[in-house]
Amino acid sequence: MQAAIHNCFPDAQVTFNYHNRTPEKKLNKEAIDWLKMQIDALGDLRFSTEEIEYLKKEVPFLPAKFYQWLETFQLRPKEQVVMNDDPENFDLFVKGKWDEVTLYEIPLLSLVSEAYFLFVIKDWTLDGQFEKAKSKALTLLEHNCAFSEFGTRRRRSLVTQKVVMEGLISGAKESGKESLFLGTSNVYFAKMYGLRPMGTIAHEWMMGIAAITQDYGNANKIAMDSWLKTVGNEHAGLALTDTFGTDVFLRAFYPPYSDYYAGVRQDSGSPLTFTERIGHHYLEILGLPKFSKSICFSDSLNVDRCIQYKAKADEVGLNCSFGIGTNLTNDFPDSTPLNIVIKISSANGNPAIKISDNLGKNTGDPETVRRVKRELGYEEKYWAGGDEEHRWDPTS
Repeated sequence: MQAAIHNCFPDAQVTFNYHNRTPEKKLNKEAIDWLKMQIDALGDLRFSTEEIEYLKKEVPFLPAKFYQWLETFQLRPKEQVVMNDDPENFDLFVKGKWDEVTLYEIPLLSLVSEAYFLFVIKDWTLDGQFEKAKSKALTLLEHNCAFSEFGTRRRRSLVTQKVVMEGLISGAKESGKESLFLGTSNVYFAKMYGLRPMGTIAHEWMMGIAAITQDYGNANKIAMDSWLKTVGNEHAGLALTDTFGTDVFLRAFYPPYSDYYAGVRQDSGSPLTFTERIGHHYLEILGLPKFSKSICFSDSLNVDRCIQYKAKADEVGLNCSFGIGTNLTNDFPDSTPLNIVIKISSANGNPAIKISDNLGKNTGDPETVRRVKRELGYEEKYWAGGDEEHRWDPTS
């Protein structure tokens, strides 16, 4: 996505806002002091020659000029990241050139989460985490659920994620179905363990483009055109449907786009309803053969939900996979994760918004949200399973 931004919108200026959907979970002063040091240290990072060569091998279809640009790329947190260090009103704000500051979301979120579990909730250990991850992998693969690890953003710690990765790898080997463990969105761990770096596009891409162009009616189409211009038709991957509502997206999702993209990603609203809706679009409206297209489920997954959604996809006639995040890297018996996000909030001075398939995931300037909903004829939806404040509570 950084390559596509650099290729298509190299001069765009953006802002990002942090939001804690679990506001009762607060950082203390010790956590914030540690976090400050970690954020400052991001400015010392550089891509090594070895890492760039690895990326060229794993993602060879990105523009050569992008890899040349990465050779001297660096973050500048002292000018790009603003923090409110009051524990009662903690906040983060990111600003700068889009192709640079897009890289902040993942490390900032993972550092906030780690700070919370280092200095606020400290009564936990890694005991049983390897075994739990291995057991989850074995159960998923027993039910032929192809999955990737997507858990960097809200992991309990770097070491937790490493232990979980090793448990997943062990389970995949023991199952005899290693090919169904598709990889990880953490490129560092993909390189370390010889896995495939596996991810999908983020809402940020469509949100930023819509804000820049102010053409919400055609934003999905412009986003797909810009993506294909960067990666090539044969590497389109998965389309993310719900930035401005899936119904709006499907108005543009016809050939050639529906042919180029291998499938779609589900990230809000009812997964079962979504599966039926996408199946109808692919099989009934477009007339494609059963099991010729895929859904990647990625919203608040656990093992039981994956098995349920796999059965539904099989019934409808779609291939499916799962991007499982927080339930892998922050699943502990006595404390639940923070539900934190960092979202693009403006691009070239215009508000950036996300409407989604569930009211609980709407983000951005409220007046712009209302205006765009009217413009697009968006239909309000509420899904009981989309309670963002209690998403990982054991009873939810």
